[in-house]
Amino acid sequence: MPTAKLAPTALLNDGTRIPVLGLGTYKVHAEVGRTGSGLHEEIPFGVHVRGPSNGEDAQAGVGEVEQAVLDALDVGYRHIDTALLYDSEAEVGRAIRTKIAQGVVKREDVFVCTKLWNNAHRPDLVEPTCRQSLANLGLDYVDLYLMHWPTAFKEGPDYVPTDADGKVVFSDVDIMDTYRAMEELVRKGLVRSIGVSNFNSAQLERVLDQCAIKPVVNQVECHPHFNQSKLIGLCAQHGVRVVAYSPFGSPESPWSGGRVDRILDDPAIAAVARKHGKTPGQVVLRFLIQINAIPIPKSVTKSRIQQNFEIFDFELNGDDMETLNALNKDRRICLFKEGLGHPEYPFSIEY
Repeated sequence: MPTAKLAPTALLNDGTRIPVLGLGTYKVHAEVGRTGSGLHEEIPFGVHVRGPSNGEDAQAGVGEVEQAVLDALDVGYRHIDTALLYDSEAEVGRAIRTKIAQGVVKREDVFVCTKLWNNAHRPDLVEPTCRQSLANLGLDYVDLYLMHWPTAFKEGPDYVPTDADGKVVFSDVDIMDTYRAMEELVRKGLVRSIGVSNFNSAQLERVLDQCAIKPVVNQVECHPHFNQSKLIGLCAQHGVRVVAYSPFGSPESPWSGGRVDRILDDPAIAAVARKHGKTPGQVVLRFLIQINAIPIPKSVTKSRIQQNFEIFDFELNGDDMETLNALNKDRRICLFKEGLGHPEYPFSIEY
C-alpha cells in the first residue's frame, strides 16, 4: 500500500503535536446489544444509559466504527476521537491495533482522544474510569483525555442517572477536584495530555488559574453558523487549542430540539465551493482550520472519509473567509438539556 499523505499537525502547549483534522466517532454506534434501561426520550445522545460494556457483547465481524477507523487510517487520518459515552472504544482500539499489525501505522503515529463521562467526576473514580477506557481500547496510553462536560452526575452505573420523576441527578463534585485527578493520569503515564470539553470561558479560565498541568484543548461545538470566535480568541491567548465537534452542524441530530441549520445547503458556502472546485463540506473544514479550530468530522462512508481529508490542497482567501464568517448566527445546536440546573451548566453565559 502506498504511503498515505498525512494531515499537518499543530503544536500543543505541552510540546506534543496534534493532527489538525480528526475522525469523530460520536453518534457512530458500535455493534453491541446492550441498551440499558430508564433512558427517557429527551436524552440526546442516542446511546446506552448504562456504563461501559467493554465490548463483551459485540457481535461477530467488523462493526461500523471499526470499519470507519480502518478506512480513515488507510486514507491518512492519524487523529481519532472517541469517548467512553459512545461505547465504541473497543472497536476504535481494534482498528488501530489491526493497522499496527499490518504495518500501516505505529502506535506513536496515531493521536487517540477519549473522554471522562459525567458519572465519574469524583476523584477516586477518575483513574479507574480512565483505565477502563484503556482496557476498552486495548492501548497502554491515550494521547489526550478530556473532561467531557463540566457537569458532574451522580456516581454509579448509569451514564445519565435519573430519579423517579425522570429528572437527571447531579453530583456536587467540583471541576477542579476532577481536573486534579486527571493531572495524576499524566504523571502516571496513562495519558499524554489532558484537556476539557464544552467548557465556557469562565470555567476554562478557572482551570487555567488553578491547574498544575494546563489543558491543551477545549473541545466544543463549532461550525460556520456558530464560529466560536470569542472562545477561540480566549483560548489562543492561553495557548489552548479548540477542537471543533459537529463541524457540519449535525443536521440529523436527535438532540437538536429542532435547532437544525443545514449548513452544507447554505448557498454562500456552495458558491465558495464552486469557486474552488470543492464540496461544501470541504470548504467548511478548511474554514475551521483557518480560524484555528481542529475539526473532527464524523463519517462511516469511505468515500466521504476520503473527501473530508482532501482539504490541504487549497486555501480560502480573505474574501472567502469574510463570506464564511458573515454566516455566524451564534446559534448553538447542542443544548445539553440534561445539564440544565447544574451549577456548572456551561451555556448560561455568552461564551
